[in-house]
This record gives sequence, structure tokens and C-alpha cells, in this order.
Amino acid sequence: MIDLHTHSNRSDGSDPPERIPELAHAVGCTAVALTDHDRLDGVQAARCRGGELGIELVGGCEVSCDTAYGTLHLLAYFVEEDGGPLHTALERLQQWRSERNARLAARLAQLGLPVTLEEMEAEAGGVGVGRPHVAAILVRKGVVSSIQEAFEEWLADGRPAHVERPRLGLVEAVRLVRASGGVPVVAHPLSLRLEPSRLDEAVQEMAEEGVAGLEAVYGRYPPAERAMLSALARRHDLVVTGGSDYHGTYKPDLQVGIGRGDLTVPAEVLSDLDARRPARA
Repeated sequence: MIDLHTHSNRSDGSDPPERIPELAHAVGCTAVALTDHDRLDGVQAARCRGGELGIELVGGCEVSCDTAYGTLHLLAYFVEEDGGPLHTALERLQQWRSERNARLAARLAQLGLPVTLEEMEAEAGGVGVGRPHVAAILVRKGVVSSIQEAFEEWLADGRPAHVERPRLGLVEAVRLVRASGGVPVVAHPLSLRLEPSRLDEAVQEMAEEGVAGLEAVYGRYPPAERAMLSALARRHDLVVTGGSDYHGTYKPDLQVGIGRGDLTVPAEVLSDLDARRPARA
């Protein structure tokens, strides 16, 4: 089995990159993808450790995109730290994220929440600051009882402390991934919160725009949702992919390779994705 969706402390996970293949090895995975948000700089360390353990490490990242049907997360596979035009775009996204974090710190101060930008950076280890780091601080200071509560009460879309940031459009993101030799896949598609007929239309549009796969076998989805999404992917000739969305202590219910204990992504999925890579010049 494999896991095609994990995060390290280079973005909003709690573990260093090299820990990801160790956890994959412990549960019997043959391959794992590191897909930090807007970043590729953990891939090399993870790949080196994976090589020592006999675990194939798939370089990748996760990018938030604006679409006509809401914010969509796009997973990019088979891309590297120096991966062509996508790398330049990721630098821009990281700058936008830094600017958002400064505005977020100001918003938290206005709301009387005891979180400073310096604390956010310290929680994240100096890189990849995101909302889970704010949530962890709020838990530690007793403002909320859990990271989930921090999002539901303060940080999620539409909540008092939510601060928007610029994003790439989906068409641009897909183009950049493919121009960098990668394969674009839609992450956790139910987060779009679309009715079934609209989701079907959206997936068809995404497929026409160059998306190659749909993350149907997702760590937090029950079997019925996984089956529905798998059928949806096949209907539009997309690869049925899957992953845990492991974040370490920031999503404590999810484990590498097994999600909540019932996740199984077959190794053949990686071959199916590899077959969708852009033709080499």
C-alpha cells in the first residue's frame, strides 16, 4: 500500500520530513508522497531517509486554488524543489502566505486572542506558518480545548479570525504543474461542499482543464463516500487516488498509510499516475 498525501513541519505538520518515510515504513507502505503546502523544500530530506528504508518518496506539494465553485486544493506529484515554473509560483505563494500571517496576527490582536506573529513562527519552527499553528497555541493557552474547536470557533472560513490570502487559479495551477513535469490531482473533493450533480459537473470541468486524478480514498472519508468518489473519478477518466492527509499532532486522528485505521491505497495507483505524466521532450 501507499500514501499520497502527507505533511511535514515544512508546512503545517508536526514531524520533520525524514519522519514521514519512517512512519510509512512502520505500517508497511512501499511509497509515500510528501505534499507540504506551497513548499517542496522537505522533499530531499524525506527522499534520503526513504532510500535508507526502501521506501519510494514521491516529491509533491499541495496548492490552494480559486475556482468558480470555491477554494480547491490541488496535489502536484512528481515535482521537485527546482521543478521549473511551479517553483517560481510557489515562491510567490509563500510570500502571499507570509503577508496573510501578518494580517492574521493583527486580526487576532483585535479579537483579544493571545497569539502573536512571533509565537506563530516559533510554533512552526520558522517556516510554513499556517492556521494549525495558531490553533495549537490557542489550545496550549486554554482558549479552546482542541484544534478542531479553534477552527470551528475562530479560524475556519467565515469565522471571526479568518483572513483570506491570494491564490492561483485552477487553470494556471494545472498548467504550472504540467509544465514542471508533474501530475495534478484534486485533494479531498468533498471539501468543495457541492451537491452531487454540481460536483459531477465540476469534476468534468477539472478533467477538461487537465486534472489527472481525484483523491477519492481519503483518510477522513467513510466507505460510502470513497465509493461514490471512486465511481465519479472513473466516470471522467481520472485516476482514483488516495492518502491520509497526515499532519501529526495537528490532525491526531490520522496516521500515515492507514488514516483512521481503515485506509488502504493500492500501490498500482502510483503507476497509474506515472502514466499520466507529461511526455518527456
